[in-house]
Amino acid sequence: MASVYFDHNATTALDSNVLEAILPWLREQSGNPTSRHAYGRHSRDAVEHARAQVAEACGAYSSQVIFTSCGTEANNFAVKGMLSHRPAAQVLTSAIEHPCITRPALAMQSQGYISRQIAVDANGKVTLEALKSQLTAPTSLVSVMLANNETGVIQEIAEIAEMARTAGAFMHTDAVQGLAKLPLNFTDLNVHAMTISSHKIHGPQGAAALILDKRVDIQPLLHGGGQEKGLRSGTENVAAIVGFGAACELATANQKHYAVHTQALRDQFEQGLNTLKVRVFGSNVTRLPNTSFFSVDGIEGETLVMALDRQGYAVASGSACSSDSTEPSHVLLAMGVHADVARGAVRVSFGANNTAAQVADFLAILRNEILRLKQLTAIAA
Repeated sequence: MASVYFDHNATTALDSNVLEAILPWLREQSGNPTSRHAYGRHSRDAVEHARAQVAEACGAYSSQVIFTSCGTEANNFAVKGMLSHRPAAQVLTSAIEHPCITRPALAMQSQGYISRQIAVDANGKVTLEALKSQLTAPTSLVSVMLANNETGVIQEIAEIAEMARTAGAFMHTDAVQGLAKLPLNFTDLNVHAMTISSHKIHGPQGAAALILDKRVDIQPLLHGGGQEKGLRSGTENVAAIVGFGAACELATANQKHYAVHTQALRDQFEQGLNTLKVRVFGSNVTRLPNTSFFSVDGIEGETLVMALDRQGYAVASGSACSSDSTEPSHVLLAMGVHADVARGAVRVSFGANNTAAQVADFLAILRNEILRLKQLTAIAA
């Protein structure tokens, strides 16, 4: 197992304080939150307390928080659920969206909607002029992620949302990567719906949320007992929800320190990369403080990831949800990066517990592995 973890955009370790909050709900508490006896009421109180913690972390009201099992479910819920009450017009998603946005949008074409992509520029930013032009056609929904999971590039969501609203469209943002890394305020973003997730912020897997403007009509994906105000049926995962709430509270308290700390590590890392003649993507625009996405000419990203893993470092070749694919990053292709360069991409995403010493050691190992792999490539040629 790798001894140094540099893949925090994929998932994060459960915080010890979050674990302490969860354990009683795994060991002792057994009430169903919908039950009317004392056990059930106790569980319901825990869920509602967590709901308030989640709302506080993203500048929303508790009544706007709908718990789901994961970010993928929340994104599918947003796309399919909001479109169910909208006319069959076009659905605009950015060309760099996660598949759990683009695939639901494509699936809705069977119901008469038209899925189209919004172009991004060479830095990975949504092209506002292109969006403005596209919005001249009837549009039901616009979905653009707050921060990209691969490049870390941050979008102008409030401005995009205003354009969508002016055109009469609903606006959704996938803010999974932004929670805990950026100041996050649902109202300020001006969106109708926003997705966040627990396991990206040192909470447990199995909990996420769709933050929803209460004035928006939305059709549930799951029908059953009517939990979550009738919008997401199924017995609540109390332990995971409690952990999500605790993680949100910690993330809110630590966000400023996290941003300063991880950006210092990223800057140190990218200064070291300058000597290695690599290409860093999105470095000319505002990015998540912890994220660096780069490519080495002539070396496959997956090959370098495996080589670094053998040296004790966990990094990624792209999105964790599509890392088993041999195709080049669709994000980089959308940015106009040549496929051969895109195949060499490697993502490093730092966390609060990483150190400058780890980064320094990693740079030395990375330099050696790049040299070794290039020598092997030369011999093979």
